[in-house]
Amino acid sequence: MEERKKIREALKETEILKFPDKLISPSQSTTLHYFVLAEPYYLEVLENEGPETKVREGKITWEKPKLLTPGYVLNMEGFSKEAKKALQLMSQNHPDLAGFLYKMNYKKESLRTFSVSKSIEQTSDRIKDEIKEKGDTMTAIIKGIDELWDVSLMKLVQELIIKSMYKSQIPYYEDRGFLSTDDKGYYVVTRNLEGLPIAVSEEIEKMFDRVKSGDLDPSVLKRELDRWGVFEAYQDRFFDLFRKGGGR
Repeated sequence: MEERKKIREALKETEILKFPDKLISPSQSTTLHYFVLAEPYYLEVLENEGPETKVREGKITWEKPKLLTPGYVLNMEGFSKEAKKALQLMSQNHPDLAGFLYKMNYKKESLRTFSVSKSIEQTSDRIKDEIKEKGDTMTAIIKGIDELWDVSLMKLVQELIIKSMYKSQIPYYEDRGFLSTDDKGYYVVTRNLEGLPIAVSEEIEKMFDRVKSGDLDPSVLKRELDRWGVFEAYQDRFFDLFRKGGGR
């Protein structure tokens, strides 16, 4: 309970000093460059010390988002028995309910931590000037808590994902005919005549092309077909990749 309280307090005290100019792209991978600024925790017990700001710099990369259904999620690994039962119920009751998946990877090799003898406000202003000079459009600055700086970072990530979903992702999918709403106002995926989501059928075609050109391992395509439960419909084309020497 004490840990939850600290996390809630950290989230409450976190302030986004600069939001990135762009949102997470719906059509390609996106990399966020972030700076988390915090007053070192030891200054709380040291009198007449400071100003000092600890700076944590790094990057987060999202792969291209996927438009999902409960049935697809059910075929992914890492869920408990209880979670899978809940997903099964959801899949039965709302088979076309749309969801978004963001594969988030931390670029730890890009992460660095350093301190400057300036206040958080002064440090933020300096970084903002550097961002403006470089023309960076996917850079954020966060005023966080030293001991729970990653919690502060997650507040930005959550806000960025929500804004991207409603201002970028959903309009993108709707405009392309991949997404619509049901009679209750829920977002659902639009399917083709074969019953496969239109967005998925386009992605699968691209994957076939990549396998033919040698840019994608056939096993990746096989897993994707299995997750959507459509391997039988594509199996002749899949095996033709090997008979014609199109796959690796």
